[in-house]
Amino acid sequence: MAEETRNSGRSRQKTVVVPEMGRLQPQAKELEEAVLGALMLEKDAYFIVSDILKPECFYEKSHEMIYGAIVDLAVSQRPIDMLTVTEQLKKRGELDVVGGPFYISQLTTKVASSAHIEYHARIIAQKYLARELISFTAGIQGKAFDESIDVDDLMQEAEGKLFEISQRNVKKDVMQINPVIKEAIDLLKKAAEQEEGLSGLHSGFHALDKITSGWQNSDLVIIAARPAMGKTAFVLSMAKNMAVHHNTPVALFSLEMSNVQLVNRLIVNVTEIVADKIKSGRLADYEWEQLDFKLADLYDAPVYIDDTPSLSVFELRTKARRLVREHGIKCIIIDYLQLMNASGMNFGSREQEVSMISRSLKGLAKELNIPVIALSQLNRGVENRQGVEGKRPQLADLRESGAIEQDADMVCFIHRPEYYKITEDEKGNSLIGLAEIIIAKHRNGATGDVRLRFKSEFAKFMNIDDDIPVRTFTSSINGGDAAGALPPIAPAVADFLSQTNEDIPF
Repeated sequence: MAEETRNSGRSRQKTVVVPEMGRLQPQAKELEEAVLGALMLEKDAYFIVSDILKPECFYEKSHEMIYGAIVDLAVSQRPIDMLTVTEQLKKRGELDVVGGPFYISQLTTKVASSAHIEYHARIIAQKYLARELISFTAGIQGKAFDESIDVDDLMQEAEGKLFEISQRNVKKDVMQINPVIKEAIDLLKKAAEQEEGLSGLHSGFHALDKITSGWQNSDLVIIAARPAMGKTAFVLSMAKNMAVHHNTPVALFSLEMSNVQLVNRLIVNVTEIVADKIKSGRLADYEWEQLDFKLADLYDAPVYIDDTPSLSVFELRTKARRLVREHGIKCIIIDYLQLMNASGMNFGSREQEVSMISRSLKGLAKELNIPVIALSQLNRGVENRQGVEGKRPQLADLRESGAIEQDADMVCFIHRPEYYKITEDEKGNSLIGLAEIIIAKHRNGATGDVRLRFKSEFAKFMNIDDDIPVRTFTSSINGGDAAGALPPIAPAVADFLSQTNEDIPF
């Protein structure tokens, strides 16, 4: 787009010159004729180009109709030649429109060699994509001049349409098995070298990692729960474990909370200072010391936060690629899936849109070869069921789309019986302060339940054995021999623990 500047006294006017759209659109008529002719001469030619070309890829309308007739024949497993194509066009009422039997016979004379049919087909497909881009940009350009259209809405539409066009051209060639075997063996050796035997990323929750072998590359993991179960608290605890304890770069896309709100929750999680005090800033002197001491681990941690509201799948894909390229991100967390959109695309229902989003997230995980962990809401069916078992989430409870269950490699539910006033299990064991991670679907491994400790006042999930009661320390100090008591500790530490709560700095 050229710009002209005109001087008028002291003022300078800038005139935008829009380029003319009168140029010939990208096309390859001779190649279209050659490909159609080869399809009618070579027995297996269609199967070479079937995943490359669709009828609309042809610029000439007559060629689109002829290829459509060829597709009909292939689908019904009938022979493809000059006579059968002519007959099929006659049935479709299109024979005269395309030029009659004479034009069909002429196409077979346009073939110099069918050896390069795949290469020719790819050129035709590229020309089609170029025409789609021209049509798309022209439409957006026209709407950009319309002042009645909101620019933000127009940008969302442009993103969605461009994403749709780009998805059509995502192809991956087949691969002989040998290099895949080598990659699998390399991963096996890498897992064997680790003490825990994990082939994926540590979540920091030992019992969970034992079942999953860590979060696996290219997996889409759905973590679902009803509101107030602690979905955000769970992924924040996990992100902290991964980034601080294992130095794994993590990207967190928060569609519900601002980055400051999210970091405040992370501060509560790490420092174990209640949220009300963090919000008000009314901390005792020892709590300020506790804050400074425990936040030291968070500084420079490889955690990257994006709080773009109503994030589209196209925006996510663009940002995720950049994060992987520039910061070496190993895991992406999305909070939460139902707040995303596939803007710019037309859907008959919200369920279809969510299906598109879940498919796109799975595609993103495969493309970047990292785990993508997405939080999801559950419907109200859980609340309406009675009994201890009735409150446990099920795959059918996933909200808005069965495609989430279908696309996910793993589906985990967070269940806290205590929330439903269930304080004991069937064996009489206390459930107070405990959370269950229910692995309901695991495409590449076992399913099962994992118990974690949940500190509601700090919105923090922990391993069962991470939180050792104070009485265990006391029994050790006093020389007690209680089960699980720690070895005797130095008298100075004993004196420290015997201080009043007001004097304890941490």
